[in-house]
Amino acid sequence: MCPFEDKHIALLKTFADQAAIAIENARLLNELRQRTEDLRESLEQQTATSDVLQVISSSPGDLQPVFKSMLNNALRICEAKFGQLLLFDGKGFVAAELLNSPASMASCTRTVRWSPALTPDSAGLSRVNKSSTFPT
Repeated sequence: MCPFEDKHIALLKTFADQAAIAIENARLLNELRQRTEDLRESLEQQTATSDVLQVISSSPGDLQPVFKSMLNNALRICEAKFGQLLLFDGKGFVAAELLNSPASMASCTRTVRWSPALTPDSAGLSRVNKSSTFPT
């Protein structure tokens, strides 16, 4: 003897079936959203690469416009407010391009050589070598 009538059991089964369908639809929607975001990011990166390649082909021998384009695209993709592109000159990193950097930071970046941290107990990825300054 069952405490529930057949019609109540059938109704409960229908609700369970609908809940399972709703859960699966939510999973599929999340998967679709993730794929759409991945495609958007991929398109953004391809567009940025195309922009840089176009600048390279239009300015042979002049790296400054290439650096500027690379940094512009990196800032756009990362949604950053400012950025710095540094080059390694064999001894340390020097500023190649700065974009929207705060004035005090830009001044420091242009006048101080950033040396790679080579010791295992270093706290960061780089350190300032204050004895290695160069003109702006």
